[in-house]
Amino acid sequence: MRVIGREASDGPRGRLGWYRARDGSPGENVAVDLDGPHVGTIVGKRGSGKSYTMGVLAEELARTDGIAPVVADPMGVFGTLAERGRDVRARVVDPQVPASALDPGAWCRLLDLDPAEGAGTLVWQAAELAETLDGMHSFVTDAEATETNRRAAANHLRLADSWGVFGANGDDEGMDLTGDAVTVLDLSGLGRAPMNAALSAVARALYDARVAGSTDRLPWLLVDEAHAFFGGIAEPALRTLLTRGRQPGVSLVTATQRPSALPDVAISQTDLLVVHRLASRADREALAATRPAYMSETLAERMPTDPGEAVVIDDATESVHTVQIRERDTPHGGGSPAVSDGFRR
Repeated sequence: MRVIGREASDGPRGRLGWYRARDGSPGENVAVDLDGPHVGTIVGKRGSGKSYTMGVLAEELARTDGIAPVVADPMGVFGTLAERGRDVRARVVDPQVPASALDPGAWCRLLDLDPAEGAGTLVWQAAELAETLDGMHSFVTDAEATETNRRAAANHLRLADSWGVFGANGDDEGMDLTGDAVTVLDLSGLGRAPMNAALSAVARALYDARVAGSTDRLPWLLVDEAHAFFGGIAEPALRTLLTRGRQPGVSLVTATQRPSALPDVAISQTDLLVVHRLASRADREALAATRPAYMSETLAERMPTDPGEAVVIDDATESVHTVQIRERDTPHGGGSPAVSDGFRR
């Protein structure tokens, strides 16, 4: 079995699929390295198999000792990991993160407030001094400021409270992110701002846990629809994992329909790039600009044509592979409903 992502032949690995010959016939089985940290990017247009591939990876991570997998699920398609499956340990949780996980600047960006003016200044000061959202409310209520500014700041904090993502006790409300089961972080009922707040806190918590030595497990953070988080307040935390995550042993895998919407650093730091079919010229050009020197053909020439087929660019071994992704062992939740479904007998 060929293992993508490493030179050595030993160590944990996860079954990805098999080589696909030019005539479509199956070849040697292909696995992905799970022994060391990686930065992975999975791209493809809707329906090409990118979320399916992320689900396959999540299954393999769940079966591997010494790994703490977390899936950020903004579309609600990964809850099926917890339904059934061979040796797949998974649980779905609603995000509950401490208010103190966001710095004062992030709080102002989250609530679209100018930190140099009125309500923004109050929220900044509250975030500096309080550990919980209730504490921030109390600070604002008692602050020496105009009634207008206090009311505006309090209204913004009430909005944040209504999202339900900030733990009342200043902690993660029992969200164990470093267990052996896959933690599926259900973000599907949240808007862009609270989704970003939750992911920012989770990404920082995983990184800090490894830096502090509070967990022996190596975290893997899998982020679907990653373009919804780059450009939001989660971006600084994700950039930290991209540029500094390998040293403490934190892996980051992002999936997106829109690689052109990712920052350059997301692709430049990627050592495992999985390309499903892309239709947009902007997205094809974004990837073409990052083609490594050891790739003799263009991505356009190697572009997959069928769902589940992928081109995998492995920077560790400077090699390119055409792979058919294996079938999921748990149900795939990424399909779209059809009107005709209601009329089937």
